[in-house]
Amino acid sequence: MTANGRTSTAPDVADVVALGESMVTFLPSRPGRLADVPSFDRAIGGAESNVACVLAAAGHSVRWAGRVGADGFGDHLVEAIGGYGVDVRAVRRDPARPTGIYFRTAGDRSTDAHEVAYYRAGSAASAMSVDTMDLDAIRSGRILHLSGITPALSAGCLGLTRELTARRPGRPLVSFDVNHRPGLWRDVGHGHGPEVLLELARGADVVFVGDDEARDAWGLDGPEAVRAALPEPELLVVKQGATGATAFHGASGRSGADQVTSVPALHVDVVAAVGAGDAFAAGFLSATLREKPVRDRLRHGHLMAAAALTVPGDLAAPPALDHADRLAALDDTAWGRLRLGPGWTRDGGRPGDRTGEGADEEVRTP
Repeated sequence: MTANGRTSTAPDVADVVALGESMVTFLPSRPGRLADVPSFDRAIGGAESNVACVLAAAGHSVRWAGRVGADGFGDHLVEAIGGYGVDVRAVRRDPARPTGIYFRTAGDRSTDAHEVAYYRAGSAASAMSVDTMDLDAIRSGRILHLSGITPALSAGCLGLTRELTARRPGRPLVSFDVNHRPGLWRDVGHGHGPEVLLELARGADVVFVGDDEARDAWGLDGPEAVRAALPEPELLVVKQGATGATAFHGASGRSGADQVTSVPALHVDVVAAVGAGDAFAAGFLSATLREKPVRDRLRHGHLMAAAALTVPGDLAAPPALDHADRLAALDDTAWGRLRLGPGWTRDGGRPGDRTGEGADEEVRTP
């Protein structure tokens, strides 16, 4: 039996458990306004399940915990995510609430022309709470990955996230991607988004946050300012877009100075600027599971992000771990010259091979 009285469906230990809402995504068949697009292709979307799928495809044991409707869209999500090798036994089916869906335009999400239409209010995932989810299954990983999207969905979801980020003995390593979505927090009655996200991040062990969202949510400018506001996490990663990423590690709220590690981003021939943040988290966590040094964890994050950026959709086939390890081990000069294009993850990384279509140099790896 679980702590909340239900039978645990997945007591075995996984490398990573990811908790969050996944939705069916409808992608336009051509560019243009949603009003003008005649048809859509079905896909899946969800920050936490994206991380789960990438990690599973990379060979890790991964469990996704969520809640979907007892409907065809829920069937599709469970089957599609399970198809990546993700354990979906901790997913709950809700007979009274629907699976969330959303539509988006084909353009870059960073432009004003980008449109997203969400149909997630009252979704099955919004009913996640301490009382409706299997806490033992959720805590049964070496790492528990959460994001700031879940607590925005409902008061119950916020309570669940608070329970999972509470510091207590024996919990798994808690990874938290801030994922500030202002639209989700608008008009909710269970908290002010930026304040809630800061509170939850302080309870995590590993935190990912973009410098742009830290500026928008908290008015913090620069990685050092973010660390000053978040001294508690053992490891804080501030993503700086095309510049790179900076990790603060070693102090985690204790006396003594942080170690600071920065790694520049790769030169990438971008196909679609979607999915990179989730892929970065997956790459970083993959290297964390394998006890790589922080520099290499950041490099693996950049490599996984490059895989996502060089395909049209949110999810990309990750590079083989030995290939990624060879690239992550390059010296700083070779890393700075590396350029990755479409198809680069199919490259075995053999000495003398060119990495991806449009690569601007030969990459020689050990």
